[in-house]
Amino acid sequence: MVVGGFSIVVIALVVLVILVLFAGIKTVPQGYRYTVQRFGRYIRTLEPGLNLIVPFIETIGMRMNVMEQVLAVPTQEVITKDNASISADAVAFFQVLNAAQAAYQITNLESAILNLTKTNIRSVMGSMDLDELLSNRDAINERLLRVVDEAVEPWGIKVTRVEIKDIQPPKDLVDAMGRQMKAEREKRAQVLEAEGLRNAQILRAEGAKQAAVLQAEGQREAAFRNAEARERLAEAEAKATRVVSEAIAEGNVQAINYFVAQKYTEALTAIGSANNSKIVLMPMEASSIIGSLGGIGAIAREVFGDNGDGNGAPQPNRPRPSAARTTPSVNPLTSKET
Repeated sequence: MVVGGFSIVVIALVVLVILVLFAGIKTVPQGYRYTVQRFGRYIRTLEPGLNLIVPFIETIGMRMNVMEQVLAVPTQEVITKDNASISADAVAFFQVLNAAQAAYQITNLESAILNLTKTNIRSVMGSMDLDELLSNRDAINERLLRVVDEAVEPWGIKVTRVEIKDIQPPKDLVDAMGRQMKAEREKRAQVLEAEGLRNAQILRAEGAKQAAVLQAEGQREAAFRNAEARERLAEAEAKATRVVSEAIAEGNVQAINYFVAQKYTEALTAIGSANNSKIVLMPMEASSIIGSLGGIGAIAREVFGDNGDGNGAPQPNRPRPSAARTTPSVNPLTSKET
């Protein structure tokens, strides 16, 4: 009986030791922090891994998740500074930095952060105009993050981000904004079209100006060329006149025919080119034009040395043969007598 009682005591002690070990050994997973309480009072925080506590004296108080958590903020009705009613929803990201403060400074941590975020959304967005809300969403997120993070700092919480997901103005306001945007775009299109027309007119005016300048330059160049041509023609005529005068002075009377033939040719050209000329009356001396032209050719050969033999020596004047006069073969007196 004594042995049996001793065995029961040993077994009871072994079981007690095992229970003490299980009660004193605590394993904390990664991403969590456990608070330790001694007789209901917080004394320390257990880190991830294997930890030992005093059994039956120290207990685990709160198991806090220290990973970054997401909190969805439901749709909120907000009245803007210019009395426009809009609906906005958001999402908040927070993380527990101090497990003891988050466990013992606030009750129902997520609900507190949610209500705080709702309140600040109304206050921040209500202090802005509708145009600012629609165009400065990044500024709204920054202000909300700063305000909410300062509010939850005593709780050992770090708000990492607050994002506005959607802003929904009323339907009539959306229609008005659509009409306003359309009017602005039409106005911008008209301004751009007017600018294009003005630029086109300026370019056309510049082109016309450049064309006028080029035309004036061309006319000036043409006038210069014409004057130069007339000057060269005058020099050629003066040279021809001097050559003819020298030929006349040397005794070549055929040189006079040059001027006569030239005048005859110019007169006939003018008569032939007239629009009202139908009949051309040739003068009696017109048959001598051919002879004058021949004289011109002779003068040219004598002056310029182009006489056909290549020596350039003037040919002596040959007497012009007189035309043979014909007499009737019948004696008029004889025929009269008959």
